[in-house]
Amino acid sequence: MAGLGRSAQWLRNVDAGNAMEVAIGRDRFRPRHRMLTPVEAAEALADYERRNRLLAPLVRRVLSWLVGWRYDGSADARLRLVTQLPVVGFRPSPRTEATAG
Repeated sequence: MAGLGRSAQWLRNVDAGNAMEVAIGRDRFRPRHRMLTPVEAAEALADYERRNRLLAPLVRRVLSWLVGWRYDGSADARLRLVTQLPVVGFRPSPRTEATAG
């Protein structure tokens, strides 16, 4: 999720094809990316909130601060949120294998 919205420098770099490496844990790879649709992004956020129930109040507070309105975790609010804060899906480029760091 681009917490600073579409103007986030890292998101602009990714969109321009300048993403050199993504690190997830020990795995590092040259990424292939796509912007998730609002429905996909809302589903991903809902799944994250379900898997991290104890952190959900803190996540909602931070997301509310980022967007400037009270994010309550409802389906409507989630869709509104992901239209303001885009969500990007990454996976390794077919030319690159994931490597352990």
